[in-house]
Order: sequence, then C-alpha cells, then structure tokens
Amino acid sequence: MLLEKNEYQHVLDRLYSKSLVLESPGDFNQVLYFYFMDSLAHIDFSVCILAYNYHNIRNKMNQEYMRWRIDEEQKGDRALFPEFINWLKVNYKEKFDSLPYLWRVIYDKSTSAGYRSFRIVTDPDSNQPTPVNSFNQWIDEFFDQKLLKSMYDGGSLDGLFKEFLSKKK
Repeated sequence: MLLEKNEYQHVLDRLYSKSLVLESPGDFNQVLYFYFMDSLAHIDFSVCILAYNYHNIRNKMNQEYMRWRIDEEQKGDRALFPEFINWLKVNYKEKFDSLPYLWRVIYDKSTSAGYRSFRIVTDPDSNQPTPVNSFNQWIDEFFDQKLLKSMYDGGSLDGLFKEFLSKKK
C-alpha cells in the first residue's frame, strides 16, 4: 500500500510546475523536441510507477501513450538520435558532456542504462528505486535555458544535428 502522498509525488509537482510558455516549441528542431518530450514522458512514467499503485489509471494511460511513442521514434530522422548522441561523444565531447545526464546515459551505447518497460533504469544491476534527487536533477537539466535555446532551429545543438545528418548522407 502506498502512502497518500509519498516523496515521489513531490517530483511530479516539480515537473508539472515547469512551463514552456516563454518558449516557441514550434521553432525547435523537431527531432530534438521529440526526444525532449520523450525524456519528460519517461521521467513522468518512472515517477508515477513510484508515486502511485502500478494499476492506477494514470499508470495505465501512460503505458498506452508510451507504446505509441515506440513507433514514433522510428520515423524519419528520429531513428538517428541515439547515433547522434554517440557521434557527439566522439566528435564534440564538450557538447556531449553538457547534454542532460539522461540523454548521455540512455543513448550512450557504452552504458547499460536504458528504458525497461518504459521505466528509466540507469543501473540495471541495482534493485533500488531511482532516488528522488536524480529525478529532480534531470527535470532541472531539461528545463535549463541554455539547453532549450540550443534546440531551436539555428541553435547549437540543432546545428550539430544538421551537421551529423549531412555526414550520414
């Protein structure tokens, strides 16, 4: 039985206090925006599993949504995003190091981290829940103004993604 409101509920409060009101998501590189939203969806799903009973309707709705995203991430240039992250690691180490931790650990093929049943698993060998502070850190990283600005068309991360795509063709 879960408490009425546990420590993970506060992470959801933190996530949902964030806003893109002053941003223009339509001007973001659409692949980067997809993975930005995808990461937030995985954070939400992972926290909800810890904050609510697994069979809670919120978790069931999230599962349905996440299943849809699996097909969506294979469309067009989206499928190249994991390879792009690894390319940054080799060719632009400083930019790679400035990315949100979650992108670095999930998509870096040298780590064992990944999404397991849509949950974020940074250490598959651990049976401990992801600490609250990790979720708070990831949320702050994704809403960092420097990252958001870099994802706009013409931003630094957008430019590197376009460079990466040009070398793929």
